[in-house]
Amino acid sequence: MVTVTVSANLTGLCRALVTQGLLSAEEGESLQNQARSHGESFLAHLLRSRRFRSEQIAAFAAVTFGLPFFNLDALDPSVLPRGSVDAKLLARHRVLPIAQRGNRIYVALSDPSNLQALDDIKFQTGQLVEAVVVEDDKLGHWLEQFAEVTEDSILKTIETDDLKLEFSDEEAIDAATTAAAMDIDDAPVVRYLQKMMLDAVNSGVSDIHFEPYEKSYRIRYRLDGLLYEVAQPPLAIKEKIASRIKVISKLDISEKRVPQDGRMKLVLSRNKAIDFRVSTLPTLYGEKIVMRILDSASATMGIEKLGYEPEQLKLLTEAIVRPYGMVLVTGPTGSGKTVSLYSCLNILNQPDVNISTVEDPVEIQLAGINQVNVNDKAGLNFAAAMKAFLRQDPDIIMVGEIRDHETGDIAIKAAQTGHMVLSTLHTNDAPSTLTRLINMGIPSYNVAASVHLITAQRLGRRLCPKCRKAVDIPPEALLAAGFGEADLDGSWQAYTAKGCDACKQTGYKGRVGLYQVMPVTEAIHNIILKNGSTLEIAQQAERDGVGNLRRAGLLKVKQGLTSLEEVLAVTNE
Repeated sequence: MVTVTVSANLTGLCRALVTQGLLSAEEGESLQNQARSHGESFLAHLLRSRRFRSEQIAAFAAVTFGLPFFNLDALDPSVLPRGSVDAKLLARHRVLPIAQRGNRIYVALSDPSNLQALDDIKFQTGQLVEAVVVEDDKLGHWLEQFAEVTEDSILKTIETDDLKLEFSDEEAIDAATTAAAMDIDDAPVVRYLQKMMLDAVNSGVSDIHFEPYEKSYRIRYRLDGLLYEVAQPPLAIKEKIASRIKVISKLDISEKRVPQDGRMKLVLSRNKAIDFRVSTLPTLYGEKIVMRILDSASATMGIEKLGYEPEQLKLLTEAIVRPYGMVLVTGPTGSGKTVSLYSCLNILNQPDVNISTVEDPVEIQLAGINQVNVNDKAGLNFAAAMKAFLRQDPDIIMVGEIRDHETGDIAIKAAQTGHMVLSTLHTNDAPSTLTRLINMGIPSYNVAASVHLITAQRLGRRLCPKCRKAVDIPPEALLAAGFGEADLDGSWQAYTAKGCDACKQTGYKGRVGLYQVMPVTEAIHNIILKNGSTLEIAQQAERDGVGNLRRAGLLKVKQGLTSLEEVLAVTNE
């Protein structure tokens, strides 16, 4: 074989064949273009052209790419690691898992230039991937068998622990409705759903997404703020999964045209239960369902574990134990506002105080607190609940979110008449929260007299302590990120993500809170009364020693808890 110069347009296996003189550059380019126009891989088109036999290409690829050649005729089907990799992913990339040893998975493929396949499998499994080369025709035969067995196994009995699904209230579901929704033959779907929920809880997942598309159905987990695809069950069971979820969440299974919200409970043991908040959304190809996992344990783990710095924690605890006034927690959806509020309520939850909350919906259930769910259809909105609270002799009121003038006005007046009020808003930082209230139509003098402290927060991914890797960041990059000259004294070490089995190769495990805690000082009070801008409030807060969210993130970088890349991604200056 003679090595020749080839065009940069040729890639992968085609380029290797031309380089070794087995195809001319013109033939290679023509075959590659034909494959693209037919919507198939180069290898498939090449074999269909009958220029080479499957075994010839396999032998050539093994030598050229330095990989072992494996004869699939010698493969024992009983040792195949079924379920380790999603069947649709294997079919799309034409790859077959043939063995699994520890944290390594061995896969067979006929085109070793398909590096995307190996990357996708590594990402999905979190394991090291070793490739072997096989003949394409034999691989196709095995993939057909593998897909049939894998899809069939999803609908077979799935062995799980003795789980019990309870409903969100004591009212029993009508037996006829349940029977209409789920047939006896659908028991495997029930067990499959329970297994997905249990796996999510055990993995520390915050949300489960069930997403139907025209030709596929996928399930994704949100872990540490990012979504990961974990399964592609058969499209045929999407309706059964949706019906099962809606039945146990007390939703109308016959209504598929409008969004619905519900709740369910997964009982793990006598002393452990996990609540799920369920939301359905009609899409082009069926109902997308998102289940938010609500673990009450997160609210009782102690506010000191949320990531507040000592000075911030001192300001917050001093504010919430005052007899009256308002404390606000702000940030985008998913930033941990609810956990922060309930951690505060857990401190305040004593036998001699009356605590009432109104939420949409109640996410965390705590004994000793009177919790109310918003019900717009029945006329029970935030404002109506707040008015009722004031006739219930409250000491502490928690409003899930201040969304409008009426709710904000009642909350502000409650804070001025001897009640401690806790609530949330959706704003970018603490200073903008004050102007947001004024823009709602609440007089500035009422805002200044009521609000004592505002906490803005974000959640960043926490570096895996087992595999985090020390990194040297140029001083210019540190200064550009927001570090000061005094921070470049070499007294601390920056770390970045690496990836290991413990963190499923992501380099991150868990979340860390970034907080901006801003007390309303006398100087800020005066700026509010003068209808000052957000910028003026922010500048005064900085003079008062309040750092912004970026500065809070940089401190976590210095502490080795997260990476600079993560802080730059979740904050801005």
